[in-house]
Amino acid sequence: MLPGRGRDGQVTRLARILGTRTAWTPVGDGEFFCPGCGGDRNYQRLTGRRRFTLLGLPVLSRGETGPVVECAACRCQYGTDVLDHPTTTRFSAMLRDAVHTVALAVLSASGTCARPSLDTAADAVRAAGFADCTREQLAALVDALAADTGRTYGEPCGAGLAIELHEALDPLAPHLAPTGREAILLQGARIALADGPYTPSEREVLATVGAALTIDADEVTRLLAAAGTPS
Repeated sequence: MLPGRGRDGQVTRLARILGTRTAWTPVGDGEFFCPGCGGDRNYQRLTGRRRFTLLGLPVLSRGETGPVVECAACRCQYGTDVLDHPTTTRFSAMLRDAVHTVALAVLSASGTCARPSLDTAADAVRAAGFADCTREQLAALVDALAADTGRTYGEPCGAGLAIELHEALDPLAPHLAPTGREAILLQGARIALADGPYTPSEREVLATVGAALTIDADEVTRLLAAAGTPS
């Protein structure tokens, strides 16, 4: 059979004559985590209008398409749900704030806010990104929190503290692997255990942390027990 003859040849010739083309219009921009590049990149948000083409020329509208998000670096296009993933910078800030909030919550629930707990909390917060955090700063924040809310050390986890924990942890939890969620809970457990066994108030705070991180209640119990068992 000669080249260009038969069904395949007809399809090829038809594709050269008739086709579709999308004209994209920028409607916004920003920074996002590009799954193709694997890092933070600039993007354009685009809407498109599709048209039939005849010999490469647009002749008939086929309606609108999109919106899509186009990476400025790799030019790949994604659905707008890709913007739900935080940038690396934003994720780091969310993680840092989450660890700081958990540390303050556990310290507030402690019966004494003793130095070993403060030291353990300060180490965790520094590792999370607050490089200049000290035990004195954390103690002052715990005192200020108690003065602002009227709480005293060792009280059960109140509604206000539970709300703060959920505000810090709820947006973060979907973007953490199970081991990452467990690591935050275990950091809180180590702070609580630094000055002795868990108090009932510390257990209540840590249970709230686990719930906010979408860790099953039975798994929270197991992790807290494991954290208190000498290795």
